[in-house]
Amino acid sequence: MNLWPPFIGAGITVEKISKDFRHAKVRLKHGLLNRNIVGVHFGGSLFAMTDPFFMMMVSQNIGKGYIVWDQAAKIEFLKPGKGKVHASFEITQEQLDDIIGSAESGNKVLKDFVVDVKDQENDVVARITKTLYIRKKKKS
Repeated sequence: MNLWPPFIGAGITVEKISKDFRHAKVRLKHGLLNRNIVGVHFGGSLFAMTDPFFMMMVSQNIGKGYIVWDQAAKIEFLKPGKGKVHASFEITQEQLDDIIGSAESGNKVLKDFVVDVKDQENDVVARITKTLYIRKKKKS
């Protein structure tokens, strides 16, 4: 993923994705190409560093029998982001069991996941909520 053009251009680095796709850690360096007009992290870069992970993690854990898409997203800017920032993603077995149980009937499931982007002092710079759309695939 570190060679994915949107990450390269924004200065985003994937530090870790666990083998079971339940944990991931990403960082974003502060540079000339990802600053906004007042010199702090561009909000689009803060969002981009969090964009694909929950969808990827859930889809890898519940299998090919489900459709998993990003349905909505919200970002709250809590503090100006300067220097290196990072985000740690985690999904639990309880969350996965809840999704699978809710999707069993064939109805869509909308599930929110939240990740904080933190600075080097571990202060929260931004909070991103991703809403995933999950549905069990229809048998053909």
